[in-house]
Amino acid sequence: MKMKKVEGAVSEDGRKPSIWDTFTHAGRMLDKSTGDVASDGYHKYKEDVKLMAETGLDSYRFSISWSRLIPNGRGAVNPKGLQFYNNLIDELVKYGIQPHVSLYHLDHPQALEDDYSGWLSPKMVDDFTAFADVCFKNFGDRVPRWTTIVQPNIMSMGAYDMGTLPPNRCSYPFGIINCTVGNSTTEPYIVVHNVLLAHASIVKLYKSKYQAKQNGWIGINVYTFQYYPLTNSSADIEATQRILEFYVGWYST
Repeated sequence: MKMKKVEGAVSEDGRKPSIWDTFTHAGRMLDKSTGDVASDGYHKYKEDVKLMAETGLDSYRFSISWSRLIPNGRGAVNPKGLQFYNNLIDELVKYGIQPHVSLYHLDHPQALEDDYSGWLSPKMVDDFTAFADVCFKNFGDRVPRWTTIVQPNIMSMGAYDMGTLPPNRCSYPFGIINCTVGNSTTEPYIVVHNVLLAHASIVKLYKSKYQAKQNGWIGINVYTFQYYPLTNSSADIEATQRILEFYVGWYST
């Protein structure tokens, strides 16, 4: 579960704005929602976990809000953010629910976007790896499953080609909405390059520094599509294979 959809408390206990806050506060959601409160999971996590247990869940996947744990994207760790995630993980473990943690789900601190345009810069690789290191160090003793990045293909296309996701970058004629900045012909490819470098960096970090002691697993989560050829012609079959390789295989090989 993406924590922007759950936590709320966007201005509490040291959390600073993320790119999703900027996006929603500009009124870009169709229903004008912001997620500032969401389902109030920041305050109601104990109730939520109890309901999970009553439902019979044996695992729960959630993301760590980078803007809550390291509000400026780099540097000092927010102790109240650290405490919240430790409390949430402990509560899950208490009820026998295995925590599965996603390190990135379509969101990062606005400070990094302002500083160097986020995923458009290779600087993101080092900052994201440092964030992951904090998570492994503080939560890895109780978290056996890690996801580096959720839906990188959706992010690269939605945020940098069509402009429907933050940071809302695109260019004519590819953008679905009227973006004021961006280049749909180049930026999605720059972003994917940096995303894959970051994924590789974090996996290397986990396997070399933490896996032997923590006995966990780590991978990436690619949003998959299924396509079928319109006819049984070789041209349509090849086109189907080509689009699968582009939307799925690019991120998985």
